[in-house]
Amino acid sequence: MFPRTYSTVSSCASLAIAAAIALGGCRSAGNNAAAAPDAPLSLDSLHFTASPAVEWDALFTRKSGWFGGDGIFAVTRDGKETPGAAKKSETLIWFSDTMLGEIEKDSLKAGYTMINNSVAVLQDGIPDSAHIRFYWNKENGKPASLFVPKTPATQPGDYYWLGDGFVNQEQNNNLYIFGYRIKNVSQQAFGFKEVGNTLIIVPAGAQPPFTEYRQLDIPFFLGKEVDSTGSFGAGILVNTEAAGAQHPDGYAYIYGIRGKEKKLMVARVKPADIASFDKWTFWDGAAWNADVAKIATVTDRLSNEIGVMQLADGRYALTFQTDGLGRYVGMRLGSSPVGPWGKVIELFDSSPSVSEDKDFFPYNAKVHPVLSTPDELLISYNVNSFDFFNDIKQHPNLYRPRFVKVKILP
Repeated sequence: MFPRTYSTVSSCASLAIAAAIALGGCRSAGNNAAAAPDAPLSLDSLHFTASPAVEWDALFTRKSGWFGGDGIFAVTRDGKETPGAAKKSETLIWFSDTMLGEIEKDSLKAGYTMINNSVAVLQDGIPDSAHIRFYWNKENGKPASLFVPKTPATQPGDYYWLGDGFVNQEQNNNLYIFGYRIKNVSQQAFGFKEVGNTLIIVPAGAQPPFTEYRQLDIPFFLGKEVDSTGSFGAGILVNTEAAGAQHPDGYAYIYGIRGKEKKLMVARVKPADIASFDKWTFWDGAAWNADVAKIATVTDRLSNEIGVMQLADGRYALTFQTDGLGRYVGMRLGSSPVGPWGKVIELFDSSPSVSEDKDFFPYNAKVHPVLSTPDELLISYNVNSFDFFNDIKQHPNLYRPRFVKVKILP
């Protein structure tokens, strides 16, 4: 899976919130939005240290079966989204394009294959190979993807990459995952395009490989060019009391990415209504609007996949790979789930991970709240190659997530 690239579109400023901050701190982002801290905190600075999370790197450096994948989103089975929640629950981790095969003496053996998505189940949030299992489907005895598009809008040849998701405690603890319908258009690097946005619904308690799930076409940009409109599911913030939010307002905030400049747009809906698309509203820069055509973009220089969580001090941390394929794992701090967002804070230089080959690149950094602690964030990013199918033979552990610990200091 390569990061998606989109054409440039315009951006709108969040004027109402910016004015509120100037007057001494913002407690809300439009009607019923999440409360921000009473005392204004800087949105442009963060005291922190960052270092590789070697135990998490080791967990995904494997030589048999699953040996590579990108995407990587994580949720707990019980729907808790708080830092450290994985220690008290089973954690589901899903991946998009996935490599399966055998590595012997650092060489990739013949017979390896790629599927489009897979999942892992982690016990107790412990980065130890004894606590994790990887799953994929099988068709006619051969490895196959877990999720395959079968919506009314699906066309022959479409396949899924997976976005963020959450366990919906207001819908029987069903798992909701955002899907991107992808179509290959050439054999070149980046020879694909996103053609649709969907919602995948897995019944509560279902065990992988998932044999039963529902799929819905998300209607907002259906039939339009994703390059210009963007799509939803790049990240999710479940801001509910049941999920353990600090300042719950009862909404799930659903983030989308638009355009080549990787601009952020925000929708929200009550979790109980997530599949009722007429109940979604969209941040237009000043208020929540029922018209998706009025949606604003509120910041930029992000990546196609992101992570959002609220820090212990009340600020919202938006994590991403700067400029899509940039060298830095970045963060912007916000005073609410929609911002305003501060300048890019460069958390970690990922250059050493791509230094072996000129074709290597990093992408799609994101924080994983349930695997973090209140004062130490666990962030992943992916590594890929513009010459993937040649490089994967020489560097079979290339295509796996890398992890960073970011310690928040007083």
